Amino acid sequence: MAFTLVKPLGERRSALWLDAIIVLAIGAVALGLTQVAAQWRHPLLANVEIDISLKSLPRYAFFTFVRGWIAYFFSLLFTIVVASWAYYDQRARHYILPALDILQSLPVLTFLPGLEFGLVALFHRSNTGLELACILSIFLGQVWNMTFSYYDSLRGTPPDFRMLGKLYNYSWWSRFWRIELPFGAQALLYNSMVSMAGGWFYLTTCEAFTSGDRSFRVPGVGSYMAEAMSRGNVRAQIAGVVAMGVIIIVIDRLIWWPLVNWSVRFKLDDFGGNRAQRSSLQLWLARSAAVQGLSGVWQSLRNRLLPPPQPPCAATSLVAPGTKPPAPSRVGPVIYIAVLAALIALLGWGATRLAWMLGQVHVVDWLEMGRGAGYSLVRVFASVLIGTLWAVPFGIWIGLNPKLSGRLQPLIQFVASFPMPMIYPWLLGLIFLVHGSLGWGSILLILFGTQWYILFNVAGSAAAIPNDMISCVEILHLRGWRRWWKFLIPAVMPGLVIGWITAAGGAWNTTIIAEIVTVGPRTYTTTGLGSYIARAANDGRFAQLAASALLMAAIVVAINRTVWKRLQTLANDRCRFIT
Repeated sequence: MAFTLVKPLGERRSALWLDAIIVLAIGAVALGLTQVAAQWRHPLLANVEIDISLKSLPRYAFFTFVRGWIAYFFSLLFTIVVASWAYYDQRARHYILPALDILQSLPVLTFLPGLEFGLVALFHRSNTGLELACILSIFLGQVWNMTFSYYDSLRGTPPDFRMLGKLYNYSWWSRFWRIELPFGAQALLYNSMVSMAGGWFYLTTCEAFTSGDRSFRVPGVGSYMAEAMSRGNVRAQIAGVVAMGVIIIVIDRLIWWPLVNWSVRFKLDDFGGNRAQRSSLQLWLARSAAVQGLSGVWQSLRNRLLPPPQPPCAATSLVAPGTKPPAPSRVGPVIYIAVLAALIALLGWGATRLAWMLGQVHVVDWLEMGRGAGYSLVRVFASVLIGTLWAVPFGIWIGLNPKLSGRLQPLIQFVASFPMPMIYPWLLGLIFLVHGSLGWGSILLILFGTQWYILFNVAGSAAAIPNDMISCVEILHLRGWRRWWKFLIPAVMPGLVIGWITAAGGAWNTTIIAEIVTVGPRTYTTTGLGSYIARAANDGRFAQLAASALLMAAIVVAINRTVWKRLQTLANDRCRFIT
């Protein structure tokens, strides 16, 4: 399983100017990383000044870029480890899946005060605590969607694929690289794109967080935009939008689109011959001797880490007669019990602290939270419904047309990845221009933060439909509504349900930003649970913050269990392709 950028060395002439550009780019990245390291080691200041001049913007953009990719690396690691653990360990699954449900339903803003205060106290001499808190906030905004998606891919891996792995006596490492990751590659990549967008959605919040009279700011595009909006500097706001756009386009062209093309080779298909398309950038890079050398190093490393499979007859080991099988190791159960005991102790301590905080919340506060939860519930379901109406047909359309997807993906990826809170003041101005209010206009603001989960999951499911199934539908002459109702909707239903689950969870999180919007010196708010949480966090009322976050988590988990999980079971049982 390798991402091959280039043809063999002898088939392309090396271009010295490309080598020079690549060396300069590597040098620029190395210099930027030294700036990041200096920022992390910088002495902690009570109030960080954010320079909104244009000369500081490239440095701030690189800081944001690095934070995003550090958070994504740990999100990917968490996704693979936790999803695999939940799939293979039936005992742990009963605890992991409900815990993931609860954690993804908790607003990111709920974790921020604890992360900021705790990490700043731990690293009180440098900016390391602030940087880690910002990265963890981005991590918490993107990891749950990826985890649920990869777990769903593990569940959907065809049984005969796993049987072949057993026949060839694959180790867990070979099984992961040769069966599980290839099968889930397309869904994981599409969800990675939308998850990174979800992590950056809270960029202005996590890079410029305030609680009470304390300010926790780190230099970045998010804090740059927050400072520009607070000063009413339109030129700086436009510059921040452009800088964020450049980051998104660079990531899409250099990373996401080549990976999406590469993942096509793992499409479940009876026709064979799926080949990764090569973009113009890849063809140019193929002329670089430096890239060719790196590709050769990667191939050599891959061959060492992943040896070719042995024939079944040679791979199968037989126990000699009269020999006893090795005794099972007791280390695994001991580690399992130790980890479980530590988690129970941590949860017990947290439950005690939570009960003490909830005891300080008055009945009037609970009534206000309940009333706000009703308004937020209507807005969440309205945004998910509107997003479904356009994202399902559009996602199927681009998923079934690779050429169209290649043309539209840069635009879709740009809009989906862009942190919409940066332009919420402008959207709010348009809402007021048509004599709307934030109460109904917040549905539009929530929609911009949630519809992409549905779109990317549906597009990924449509792209994974086997070509032989599409050919059968053409032979049967299914047209019009029959084609949609009998084939297309069932084919994407597993991905659509995952999109609904993550979109609904993201919508609840988005209410915190969409129900209270600051434009310069003025703050517009509407009744809702999200605005209540935002006000409690800003005012430092941690008892009310914990109570409102717990109420939101309870609502999300209840809906997941009674609605979404039943739909997911139905979709997996009736609409999953099995070879």
